[in-house]
Amino acid sequence: MNALAPTSLGLATVIYQVPDLAHAKAWYAQAFAQQPYFDQPFYVGFSIGGYELGLHPDLSEGQPGPGGSVAYWRVLDVDAAVEHFVMVGATLVASPTDVGEGIKVARVADPFGNVIGLIENPQFEI
Repeated sequence: MNALAPTSLGLATVIYQVPDLAHAKAWYAQAFAQQPYFDQPFYVGFSIGGYELGLHPDLSEGQPGPGGSVAYWRVLDVDAAVEHFVMVGATLVASPTDVGEGIKVARVADPFGNVIGLIENPQFEI
């Protein structure tokens, strides 16, 4: 049995830090020829080919450019997933946070410093 199977459902989301959310939303809408499915002042999400491309304007959580994105892995229970990752040696970067509409996110760092995003999103089909 895969040790990650109870917590990971596969890759879900890549989030880009952006200094100007309105400009980034317009650019990504044009670049991918579609409008976002989630559009709030704190986050914009596009559904592209079964995955989410997210735009996040809070630069206190990361900077744009190389290394400025985090891939988020789908999980059924973000709290349990964080517990699992920490138990196997990850470091908590950002505690589970409810970002609205039942979506919860968290970030951990692997022992090598790479940030791993975890997302519990009831809007994703399992």
